Amino acid sequence: MSTRVVVIGAGIGGLTSAALLAARGAQVIICEKEAWVGGKARRVAVDGAEIDGGPTVFTLREVFDEVFAACGAQLDDHITAAPAEIVARHAWDAQGHLDLYADPLRSEDAIGAFAGADAARGYRNFRLEAQRIFNVLEQPFLRGDKASTPFPMMRQIGLTRIGDMLAMRPFDRLWDALGEHFADPRLRQLFGRYATYCGSSPYQAPATLMLIAHVEARGVWLIDGGIHALAKAIAGLAEKQGVVIRTGTPVAEVMVKGGKASGVRLASGEMIPCDVVIMNGDPNALAELRLGRQASYAVPTVPPAKRSLSALVTYAHAATEGFPLTHHNVFFSPDYAREFAEIAGGRPPSDPSVYLCAIDRPAREADNATLPKGQRERIQIIVNAPANGDNHPYPPEEIEQCTKAMRNSLARCGLIMEEAAPHIVMSPHSWEGLFPSTGGALYGRASHGWAASFQRQGPKTKLPGLYCTGGATHPAAGVPMAALSGLLAAKVIARDLASTKRFLPAAIPGGMSTRSATTEPTA
Repeated sequence: MSTRVVVIGAGIGGLTSAALLAARGAQVIICEKEAWVGGKARRVAVDGAEIDGGPTVFTLREVFDEVFAACGAQLDDHITAAPAEIVARHAWDAQGHLDLYADPLRSEDAIGAFAGADAARGYRNFRLEAQRIFNVLEQPFLRGDKASTPFPMMRQIGLTRIGDMLAMRPFDRLWDALGEHFADPRLRQLFGRYATYCGSSPYQAPATLMLIAHVEARGVWLIDGGIHALAKAIAGLAEKQGVVIRTGTPVAEVMVKGGKASGVRLASGEMIPCDVVIMNGDPNALAELRLGRQASYAVPTVPPAKRSLSALVTYAHAATEGFPLTHHNVFFSPDYAREFAEIAGGRPPSDPSVYLCAIDRPAREADNATLPKGQRERIQIIVNAPANGDNHPYPPEEIEQCTKAMRNSLARCGLIMEEAAPHIVMSPHSWEGLFPSTGGALYGRASHGWAASFQRQGPKTKLPGLYCTGGATHPAAGVPMAALSGLLAAKVIARDLASTKRFLPAAIPGGMSTRSATTEPTA
């Protein structure tokens, strides 16, 4: 009899683990409470336009190539993607902007023209340091088993490579380390922003997070249809392996029998027995009894103080003028320290930095002609905010105040957005509604301090048969990291089942060999 698996949630991690396990013969059902697949990688309808509702940056595409290959398929047959020439455009005022490019030499030249020769040399050294950190951590940490302390990872790196261990800089703060490379505070701010990719403050995050800059430097891709199209492609891949995806199907309880997970009870009352349950959502929902008392002890609670950033996200169909937008744009606050101090104090920033994704704009210089005056385009705007959505309602007047602050930040840099444009705003309170027990935190646990990365929930829980995956688990937040968590969960589950002779030995990308989905039947 094939192993029966129920996945709670159809986010990137859950879809990935489901596809890989089904390709090995498991009978897999995904129960998703919402009407869509992809979790945060959704689309939002505004004024008849479909706007990317979640992550917009696609990196480390080789991870997804591995997932599709393990299922006997090719990623390029399921999505249409093109590399971005301009990684992002950055502005601090209306006097100009700085572009970073896929070509690091072009970025170096641009930084030199923007801030001088010393800044260009600083960028070159920073880029090399970020690359070294990534190379040291890719196999033992990003693709490795979750450990509660750094010592297993250090053993895997090798005790003779003490230089590499020190190069990770876990005890240095990112903001301080950036000061070694960049005297210009604007550049320090630009590269400090990478901490927010995992929902953290550059003033509290370890310098290890410099590796994110290298991840982006390896290539940023634009997908037709956005990241949601990628999620749909993985869902289609999973279904071809025999996975059953049930949307609009909330799970009320993880059932336990004989000291192990034995199935799920749906909100409708239907029971689905199984051998393995995978929680593809914030693990804190388990700890806070959202899925029943019997499973609540399986993971530790994440205290509110340990939560990552939330966000005020505006989806707009709007005309703009005055600033030459590209696909990814960042408009920086004049006082970064105050911005994060206000967030730490539980308040949205009064003068925020703003990320703006101009969805209809390609990330190529040759194609960035100004749109006709008055023509509306699809826009997603993100402002960092505290994850207090479970105890703060964000009434309309506060949303309006935050929107005004966002517009002021854009205007300071020369971008004017249509006042009467149709739009929707998601607050931390809105995110808490979609992702309960998070307070609206969009990245799981914040990466503050050297030990934070080891405190993220791994695939195994204290309850046998119950596993976790997704962007709130190991190794980190973000689209490729969520997929890596799915890879790891599938690998650990296969290993655990093989040890009880319930699964044949196999290979899952990152360590084990799988049977070919094209030559052997699936469940």
